[in-house]
Amino acid sequence: MATIEIKPTDTEGASNDPRADASITLPDKVEMKKTREGFGRALADLGEQDPRIVVLVGDLSESTMVHWFAEKFPERFIQVGIAEQNMMCIAGGLAAMGKIPFLATYGAFASCRSADQMRVTVAYSNLNVKIGGAHGGISVGPDGATHQAMEEISIVRSIPNMSMVVPCDFWETYKATIAVAKHNGPVYLRFGREDVPVVTQKETPFAFGRGEVFAEGRDLTIIACGVMVYEALRARETLAAQGVSARVVDLHTIKPLDRALIERCARETGAIVTAEEHQVHGGLGGAVAEVVVQRHVVPMELVAVHDRFGQSGKPAELMDAFGLRAKDIVAAAERVLARKPKR
Repeated sequence: MATIEIKPTDTEGASNDPRADASITLPDKVEMKKTREGFGRALADLGEQDPRIVVLVGDLSESTMVHWFAEKFPERFIQVGIAEQNMMCIAGGLAAMGKIPFLATYGAFASCRSADQMRVTVAYSNLNVKIGGAHGGISVGPDGATHQAMEEISIVRSIPNMSMVVPCDFWETYKATIAVAKHNGPVYLRFGREDVPVVTQKETPFAFGRGEVFAEGRDLTIIACGVMVYEALRARETLAAQGVSARVVDLHTIKPLDRALIERCARETGAIVTAEEHQVHGGLGGAVAEVVVQRHVVPMELVAVHDRFGQSGKPAELMDAFGLRAKDIVAAAERVLARKPKR
């Protein structure tokens, strides 16, 4: 068993409300559950809480798990069909009329195919549209390169007014969906297709715009998002066996970024490894590096997909093929520690 201490962190613009320290236990065999189920369950609950919630989908009701909302609130559900660009514009119109629209489709279609509509119709007018980018990264597996969106973070975070959250498991996706519904402004929520390890609990702290320290450490910090949070925690166990103390940060909100936490980790541990299921260019690693180079320069290593398209295969096989495992984080940690100045 590995115990991960989760402690509240101070961030720019974060709430000052006191919270008790929480902890979770990561067993050797963890529960597996779909992040997209967290999205669907949260939408069904949101529909009961707020009549302004409207859900749109691009012919993927069960794939994105919005069918639970459709069954409960058919009058607030719109099946647009295979017309993602049109769906983005419809969502913008609904937001302009005071609704809170959630649209759901594959991340490849939400971020790439509909990028112009997201930028001009939604973000330019700062409309309160929530974009559910399902099947993100390589989780769509056998569907191959065309459906494996590994560019969403770089696209979305470069657009003014857009916010972005990449939750790590079922519970965090559920809580993130609830949180973005309360946030005023356009938000992109990225989640996957396959069952992934559940590393948080219902009670685990979550706040939009704030990263969480899942494990303390003094020698380096591993900053991860999405499914790579689990891999980071496993990497920490391996490093601990080698006498290396690694801090693990779940940086679920990519934009707005928890700059204060990143700077604190750089100052306290002196080295950073980022881990993401995304292209290395413009993703989580790039976002963290932008803060590090401006606030407190330390050696960094980036674990990510290195400038290549996806391919067909089982998601677990692709994680191995693209170097997105705990062992790859460990190797990156060894490299960054070799460059870390001696104190």
